Amino acid sequence: MGFNCGIIGLPNVGKSTIFNALTGLDAQMANYPFCTIKANQGIVPVPDERLSKIAEILKKSHPIPTKIEFIDVAGLVKGASKGEGRGNQFLDDIRKTDALIHCVRCFDSGNVAHVNSKIDPVSDVEIINTELCLADISILERAREKIAKLAASGDKDAKIKVEIINKFLSHLDEGKLLNILEFSEKQKLIINEYGLITAKPVLYLANVDESDTNNEYVKSLTNYSKESGSEFLILAGKLEEEISELPMEERQEYLQELGIKESGLIRLIHSAYKLLDFITYYTAATDLQAWTIKTGTAAPQAAGKIHTDFERGFIRAEVFSYDDLIESGSEHIVKEKGHLRSEGKDYIIKEGDIVKFLFNV
Repeated sequence: MGFNCGIIGLPNVGKSTIFNALTGLDAQMANYPFCTIKANQGIVPVPDERLSKIAEILKKSHPIPTKIEFIDVAGLVKGASKGEGRGNQFLDDIRKTDALIHCVRCFDSGNVAHVNSKIDPVSDVEIINTELCLADISILERAREKIAKLAASGDKDAKIKVEIINKFLSHLDEGKLLNILEFSEKQKLIINEYGLITAKPVLYLANVDESDTNNEYVKSLTNYSKESGSEFLILAGKLEEEISELPMEERQEYLQELGIKESGLIRLIHSAYKLLDFITYYTAATDLQAWTIKTGTAAPQAAGKIHTDFERGFIRAEVFSYDDLIESGSEHIVKEKGHLRSEGKDYIIKEGDIVKFLFNV
């Protein structure tokens, strides 16, 4: 698995349409709230032209792409943090995701009711964000209550934990998401321990009608996302769903007829990689496989992505770049030109690296 994203939003904003378009699955849709009664999950391979080119040159059959999982939860409403709608159940479903895709309705339709009877993207976003803040506040207050006595007795770790929790609570009480803060390593441990939703990066996705992609709704959401420092993407959900239903060989031709360079899935994946600061590297010692890691990951930790033994017994990494392989045309010539490098524990894996890890356990 590469990474996963939770798709959130109010009811009837097109979340399941977007989910179907991205995954090619068939999640239930209806023009009434809470037609989704359990989280929809779909895993799709990340399209990667480099992978097929590497496979051709290295003569590797059946290359394995990295993957992205989408989790589509029921529409959240005011009071979701206290269980309104199906709130609590679905908030738990997204606590372990890497990022959130916040789907926002930016289209008019007499056939699809709006849960608040009026389309207002910024107000819609703020309703959801308030519920996410309240959900995290509830989690943190319970956690603080459990360790308060230990902290009061002088336990150092408990005191530090309470200090971090208090800082987070103070921030959340102002209605601000935690994701605008810079986190220390200890704060990251707290975030992971309690699955704090508001600490996750957010991509705001404007779901539009294909005939009206730059309306006032889109402009207001664009401004909001810029002010919050979040990624932003415009996607015509119904159109993308139609494209996803076509045979694979017909999709690109249809996109070209529409004057669209890339499908919504590819554009969203590009945005998600940027949002999460991810890169892709490759291994080809046996099967050719793509891997997703955080920018700045050192070689042993990248090896640990494959297997913990690789990290524990890391000796060195033999590395050459995708560009060097394409320019040389073969791995043999890569070596002849001196592009194959032997790197140690301090080496930071780069975008497009092709790596063989040597280890001993």
